[in-house]
Amino acid sequence: MKIVFDKIGSTAKPIELSSEGVKLEGTLKKSGYHQVTLDAHMSGSIELDCDRCGDTYNYDVDNKLQLRLSDIVSEDKDDLDIIEFLDGEIDISYILQSEINTFKNAYNYCDKCANSDEDFEVEY
Repeated sequence: MKIVFDKIGSTAKPIELSSEGVKLEGTLKKSGYHQVTLDAHMSGSIELDCDRCGDTYNYDVDNKLQLRLSDIVSEDKDDLDIIEFLDGEIDISYILQSEINTFKNAYNYCDKCANSDEDFEVEY
């Protein structure tokens, strides 16, 4: 889902999108001449693989997401919550997929392994 950057006004525009079992609901609102604020909530369930035992399990997502979106190169290197869309279109699908990949790329442990104190070693 792409939205033209210039079509976002100072009145909050509702958005809703889902992918891989995760739903993103929120608003886009112009917060400056070259900035839009995304205020959203992510909910749903992601299928993850345990990095210890290899079992697949469902992880429930319930996160608040607040990002600043810009259509110019940001000079603020300290703020990591800025996403730049230099082609003039905000790609909400890209943002949602990026957040899902953040969960998938982290170390993930199922409930069985997260609560286990025993050493785990596998010889190949």
